Amino acid sequence: MANSKDPAATAAGDAVEKLYEYGDRLSESGDKSKNEADYIGIIAAAKGSSKAKQLAAQLIPRFFKYFPSLSAQAINAQLDLCEEDELGIRVQAIRGLPLLCKDTPEHVPKIGDVLGQLLLAEEGLERDAVSKALMSVLRQDTKASLTALFKHIENSDENIREKILVFVRERVFPLKRELLQPEAEMERHITDLIKKSLQDVTGAEFKMFMDFLKSLTLFNDKAPAERIQELLEIVEGQADLDAVFTITDVDHIDRLMSCLNMALPFYVRGASNSKFLNYINKHLLPVFDKLKEDKELELLKNLTESSPYTSAQDARNLLPSILQLLKKYVPRRKTGEELNYTFVECLLFTFHQLAHKTPNTTNSLCGYKIVTGQPSDRLGEDFKELFIDFTERLTVVEESAKATNRKLTQGMSEHNKAMSAAKTDAAKADVKAKKQSASIELRTCNNILTLAQPLHQKAPSFFGEKKIFTLSWKENLKPVTAPAVPSTGNKRAAPAVNGSGATAVKRARGNGVGSTQLVNRALAGLSRGTRPGGSRGGWRGGRSRGRGTW
Repeated sequence: MANSKDPAATAAGDAVEKLYEYGDRLSESGDKSKNEADYIGIIAAAKGSSKAKQLAAQLIPRFFKYFPSLSAQAINAQLDLCEEDELGIRVQAIRGLPLLCKDTPEHVPKIGDVLGQLLLAEEGLERDAVSKALMSVLRQDTKASLTALFKHIENSDENIREKILVFVRERVFPLKRELLQPEAEMERHITDLIKKSLQDVTGAEFKMFMDFLKSLTLFNDKAPAERIQELLEIVEGQADLDAVFTITDVDHIDRLMSCLNMALPFYVRGASNSKFLNYINKHLLPVFDKLKEDKELELLKNLTESSPYTSAQDARNLLPSILQLLKKYVPRRKTGEELNYTFVECLLFTFHQLAHKTPNTTNSLCGYKIVTGQPSDRLGEDFKELFIDFTERLTVVEESAKATNRKLTQGMSEHNKAMSAAKTDAAKADVKAKKQSASIELRTCNNILTLAQPLHQKAPSFFGEKKIFTLSWKENLKPVTAPAVPSTGNKRAAPAVNGSGATAVKRARGNGVGSTQLVNRALAGLSRGTRPGGSRGGWRGGRSRGRGTW
């Protein structure tokens, strides 16, 4: 009977047998460098049959470290195997990649870069192999591996970039205590990598990175003020405070508002709010009435909560704008129009806090007679008309708030009756929402009365660090002590305010919205945009990711 064996199959089988021989000789050799021909044969097998390729994918990494002169050929052969059509070969080749840099750390950047690209794998088994290989490389040399991955976040193809961001968020960040060692050096390294990658991020990505940075020991509760200032400067960079402000640039305004709210916790920890306040005073307050109403309220609430941390110099600069805005929303005579009580509460509280920092500034603004012994007291000048104007406006708002309080109190009785009569969950929820809204408005009116009352005096005592005050949209919380706030030339103590009032960055309840909620809401669908001529129309960079706008 004729021999029916396929010559090609025979040759392939012989090639596999040769591979086993190469492997055996290399394993048994005391001086493997003398077996270079065997290793060359293994590399060549990467272009052989399916079985040869699978075996080569195991042998190339196993003996890689013994042949540095062949490293480029070996790496290229292994990477070719990672792109094979057959899943089993690809998975075997991927599993071998960490061995290519286990004893040769100079190859970590290359292997980390390749594994980052391979995260695009569609097959579950292959994705799992890539993820495990990448974690192995990260544990071998975290610094070089992270650098390679973050280069993709900075500049890579959009799909690769997204896969790496997911990997970093889900696999790297949770293991920061294990991977970032030595801690001080590696936390600084990853901080620098993140700061570089923030040139082009979505709002959600920015929040993810900021949350991670805040979790590092480098920026913990014991961190010095300059590190907290560093975090704030990152937020300031995203707010694009050096860009030309245009009232029609809705995306920039949305991003600015979100960054303002994200910055609040850093003021509490001692960072300076000077840059944000100066920007607001120069660009936003002059066109305040052109903002959308929800942005007006968001801006005022942020100013209110950040005002206790303002330096004396910034308070002097900001007070005239706040007073002018207050007069806009509090008429000198009754007009019959309903006042915006939340706006008035914000402005009165901010006025108190700023005036507490620089009390004699109010002499020329409101006609007060506050004596500090400084020439800026201007006691010899007549500001009587200003005092009359201001106190008449205060009287108008007080009378209006009292009248509204009476209506709301009466309405509460009606809401209680409606709640008792409600039969369905929907009806009860509706009544509850109305009661909640009325309760917040009552608190707002009561706060206005509390804030306005001392301002009728010729030399009022402004609410500052010793005054516990709860803003209407905040929870009732215990007071906390604020850190020192730097002023011009020297450091001075900032007011200690209650966390539920001006400065606490806590989630609010009811109809009020806490700053954390504002940030989360605004960041939920933010996209990366363009920056024509240096003015951004979204987040930084040129990628439009189809995730909505700020």
